[in-house]
Amino acid sequence: MAPVTPQEYVEEVLALVERIPPGRVMSYGALADALAERSGRNSARQVGTIMARHGGGVPWHRVVTSSGRMPPGHEREARQRLLSEGVPLRGDRVDMARAQWLPTAGEPA
Repeated sequence: MAPVTPQEYVEEVLALVERIPPGRVMSYGALADALAERSGRNSARQVGTIMARHGGGVPWHRVVTSSGRMPPGHEREARQRLLSEGVPLRGDRVDMARAQWLPTAGEPA
């Protein structure tokens, strides 16, 4: 399978973010991992760049670091949105053990 184009990868990242259910989150790395097989790409940093540039139209607040830190520069708004959805927090971070969501095995990412 040929790797996807950069624009196709942006679209795949945003489409997967749109599927994250309210009250759940994914990390940048988990997003990259979920798309790696189909896309030929696997970079949490690239996902972060895509979210910073193109993520305004999707539930961006549901994408956090693997340690549960919220998007840099948007922590206050992300925290409010996540709390309103019932996402469990531990201090200033998302409780990843309780809130992380991953696509079901065999389901297209």
